[in-house]
Amino acid sequence: MAMNLEGRETIGAPIDKVWAALNDPDVLRECIPGCESLEKSSDTEMAATVSLKIGPIKARFAGAVTLMNLNPPHSYTIQGEGKGGIAGFAKGGADVVLEETGPQETQLSYTVNADVGGKIAQLGSRLIASTSKKLAGEFFAKFNEVVSNR
Repeated sequence: MAMNLEGRETIGAPIDKVWAALNDPDVLRECIPGCESLEKSSDTEMAATVSLKIGPIKARFAGAVTLMNLNPPHSYTIQGEGKGGIAGFAKGGADVVLEETGPQETQLSYTVNADVGGKIAQLGSRLIASTSKKLAGEFFAKFNEVVSNR
């Protein structure tokens, strides 16, 4: 079951600082909802473990995160794929674009696509879409808070 969503966030920090944070596993770990671990294995690859509750199903996903299409400090694609055992799988990505809107302000725009399968997919598209939107919103709001206050 696939879905897409878009959003934007105005971050009170210069573009270089926002770019650095988008590539920092410590910042990402802090901002990803339910993230238990995120370890960098190369400049563009990380291993992650995330626990999420989607409706009545609580699942722990173990998977890989890859950074692609890097165009510093303006854009990149972050792709992830996780397996949640009997709960199923989740994979997806986000195209992230940064635009300097002032000396201490950066506009971050994102387009997220996600695909879930297995038991989770049986919960129905409305619940999955609303959960995805909530998780993306939480990530980018937390990211904004962390980067703006560093």
